[in-house]
Amino acid sequence: MKKIISTDKAPAAVGAYSQAVEANGTLYISGQIPLSPKTGKIVDGGVREQTTQVMENIKAILSEAGYSFDDVVKSTCLLSDIVNFKDFNDIYASYYTENPPARAAFAVKDLPMGVLVEIETIAVK
Repeated sequence: MKKIISTDKAPAAVGAYSQAVEANGTLYISGQIPLSPKTGKIVDGGVREQTTQVMENIKAILSEAGYSFDDVVKSTCLLSDIVNFKDFNDIYASYYTENPPARAAFAVKDLPMGVLVEIETIAVK
């Protein structure tokens, strides 16, 4: 059975998708971009600030669904420019201090709203 997960502690979906869907003990979190859930705007700063906001958005969705970063098994990370990888990785790694999930990281041509980072997450109970 499929359950839609939604929280006002993360940005509302800006298209035809859900913040997250849980099915059979697996949580699929849609790609999160650095929108502040309070303002609906992209956070100020560079890739470090944007990555922090993305991870906080993911944390809020995980929490709403009863999961934590310990339950994350896979992340797909999209960067606007691979030159930002080190700064992105420093922030990302601070959320996964032990047993980090599998991950793919790609530089892509464009991301929604001109952001620098987007992260999609899968967690399992």
